Amino acid sequence: MTKLEELIKELCPNGVEYKKVKDCFKRLKGTPITASKMKEIENANGEIKVFAGGKTVINTNEQDIPNANITRVPAVLVQSRGVIDFIYYENPFTFKNEMWAYTSADKTTVKYLYYVLKNSVNYFRESASGMGALPQISLAITEEFKIPLPSLAVQREIVRILDNFTLLSAELTAEFTARRTQYEFYRDKLLNCEPNLRETTILDLLAQPITDGPHETPTLYDSGVPFISAEAIHDTYIDFNKKRGYISEEYNEQCNKKYKPQINDVFMVKSGSTTGKVAMVTTDEIFNIWSPIAAMRVNSQNSARFLYYLLQTDIVQQQVQKHASNGSQPNLSMRKLEQFKVKVPPLDVQERIVNVLDNFDAICSDLGIGLPAEIEKRQQQYEYYRDKLLTFDLGSTTIYQTDRQTDRQTDRQTGLIRLLHYVFGFAFVKLGDFATITRGGNFQKKDFCDTGVPCIHYGQIYTKYGLYA
Repeated sequence: MTKLEELIKELCPNGVEYKKVKDCFKRLKGTPITASKMKEIENANGEIKVFAGGKTVINTNEQDIPNANITRVPAVLVQSRGVIDFIYYENPFTFKNEMWAYTSADKTTVKYLYYVLKNSVNYFRESASGMGALPQISLAITEEFKIPLPSLAVQREIVRILDNFTLLSAELTAEFTARRTQYEFYRDKLLNCEPNLRETTILDLLAQPITDGPHETPTLYDSGVPFISAEAIHDTYIDFNKKRGYISEEYNEQCNKKYKPQINDVFMVKSGSTTGKVAMVTTDEIFNIWSPIAAMRVNSQNSARFLYYLLQTDIVQQQVQKHASNGSQPNLSMRKLEQFKVKVPPLDVQERIVNVLDNFDAICSDLGIGLPAEIEKRQQQYEYYRDKLLTFDLGSTTIYQTDRQTDRQTDRQTGLIRLLHYVFGFAFVKLGDFATITRGGNFQKKDFCDTGVPCIHYGQIYTKYGLYA
């Protein structure tokens, strides 16, 4: 029996009481603040963090927000609009007044509340009204929410276990991020390692000038031809789940007169906050694009996959930053993009470089290899045990602390084999090239007895003892 199970048996013999959040936590109010005001007070070195919903988080100095309701104790922030989620934060902070936060006299109880709410985040998201662009939950949704509230000792043990899971996941994610950064460093070196390469422009690599989709806003439907824009260009691949919607067959035919996507085309976002993001068409499914996406198609002397990698390098991305207009949203001219300076080797060298980078990219990204697989495994394990712990449905499940070294031993061997296969491919060799093959003794039936040295008789599957072994 684990320590947690012993505590529950001792301190919660009759089960765990459920209480409403409003009855056991103090609710904190936010600060009235606008987007324009946030731009005025933002200071990267500021000691106060300001949460404004979603990914909008800034730092500022306390003197720059004199009337703010600053929280100086550990609290759980409820992101109630747009992205429905929960944040645990310990340092001084404030937040837009459309959100709220909860705290308590005991830090452990606050952290425990965070884990309980996080475990039920899908409930809150499903309870949101206006499930379109900006879903929103009301104050009553969290105020009336009932949570299991065991003794402080039980809460403390649950928090300790879940903190350890969280720490392990954070370490693995940091290690994976470091490997990805290393990959990007070597990618740039590989693509720009030869100083004597011919310098040219992106346009010289293409079979036709760079183009884009329609500039007018199309009518969207619930079915038809998928229609994508900048938000679908996500971390080097096209995320069709983030399509704008569907356009009609007739409108698609009209769009095709200007540009018709095909496999191996390379896209770059040329307008909006994600200007410079790159993806490649890897499907022959019919779809079309909107004007924020620049479409490129290489000529027969160049590799589309090479261009895809080249556009992600610092050399090209720095030119994106230099030439994108600095209005309310960055905007990159297709004609300027065509004239970006790049160094390109012959096609056969491009293909060898692509082969290496594809292997490295697969190693970094494949969920079946190394760290990504372990991160996913740990996240699934964490969520499973978090649910078991916080619903007190332990059953026959043993709650334990994972031994990272032990758990990784099996993955390390299979991962190494797969890694070698990715980079070097398969090699067929003769068994005698790496193993010594020997024959057994020429035993006869009369040579076996019931005692002596163990000896396996090949004619029949049983073990006897050999007189002369």
